[in-house]
Amino acid sequence: MASDEIWILGATGRSGRAVARRLAEAGMRPVLVGRDAERLTALGTGGRTVVAPTVAAMADEVRRQQPGVVLNTVGPFTATAGIVADAGLPGSHYLDLANDVVSASQLLGRHDAAVAAGRTLVTGAGFGVVATQSVVAMLVRDHATPVRVRVDGVPSVATEEGPIGDALAATLVDGLPAGGLRFTGGRLARDRVGGDRRSLTLPDGTTVITASVPLGELVAAWRVSDAPDVVAASSGVPSGIAARAVLPVAGTLLAARPLRDLVRRRVARASMPARPRPREHSYAHAEVEWADGTRREGWLRMGDASDFTTAVAVEVTLRLLRGEAPPGAYTPAEAFGPELAVAAGGEFLLD
Repeated sequence: MASDEIWILGATGRSGRAVARRLAEAGMRPVLVGRDAERLTALGTGGRTVVAPTVAAMADEVRRQQPGVVLNTVGPFTATAGIVADAGLPGSHYLDLANDVVSASQLLGRHDAAVAAGRTLVTGAGFGVVATQSVVAMLVRDHATPVRVRVDGVPSVATEEGPIGDALAATLVDGLPAGGLRFTGGRLARDRVGGDRRSLTLPDGTTVITASVPLGELVAAWRVSDAPDVVAASSGVPSGIAARAVLPVAGTLLAARPLRDLVRRRVARASMPARPRPREHSYAHAEVEWADGTRREGWLRMGDASDFTTAVAVEVTLRLLRGEAPPGAYTPAEAFGPELAVAAGGEFLLD
């Protein structure tokens, strides 16, 4: 077992490239895994490469070589997270960048298997899950269980020209058939995508509109707070009158898997123009309420949300390699505490 190796699956993608370069700057030589040998070599991070044409082939290589840490950046995570994480047990720690309810729940459901293997599985190593869950964790620390929690993600991202990619396309498309989700009475319940619309004034004085969306931070906020009622929202959700009318219809149509797969592939291939980030800072916001009416509010402020995701992934990878997390399946803040967000470049603003 090559217990000191870090493998990056999908190393030529946007996230994979960014993490590989940051790890190289930290003196590491990650093993780059992907489909195209020439593109892998062109990254120039100094480590060896593993060419695998499919996710199944990548999983086979993980199973055979059992690296120390496997970072999975290949979407859709609903199709890749389980097969790769299972392939790594009992020899490999695992993390991914998933940000959807289904794949996060499936990975967290492997807790007992990870404990038995003595390895750690981490899901949601990115902006949405880490930033929002960390704020909730800080607000509820040393307090009784709250009755209500709302989290809002407000990313500000500079985009580079190129295709959207499979992972982001899956996050955008795959959650629509299930409709909106929230926790009510401690259980997941159906909701309307784009509901719970709110005008949110940011710490810099500007205002954004956020609306509910079934992303991984919903599960993360519920787990860290144990609140019976939880809503997760984002500024990236279309929330106008037209969007609120169209989103339920789109969800119904995309319930047919062949159509959903077709739309996801087309979205993945769609090109994004290069644009600067719209605001200087990205923010994660949380509001917590207790049974006696007490409310607390807090923020995490950071720069570009994509840069924060890269920093989180690098930090979690290195901590897993050093054996700093207990065996089991966790979100990053559960495994390493909310202070992980500060190590990745965030700053808490708490009431």
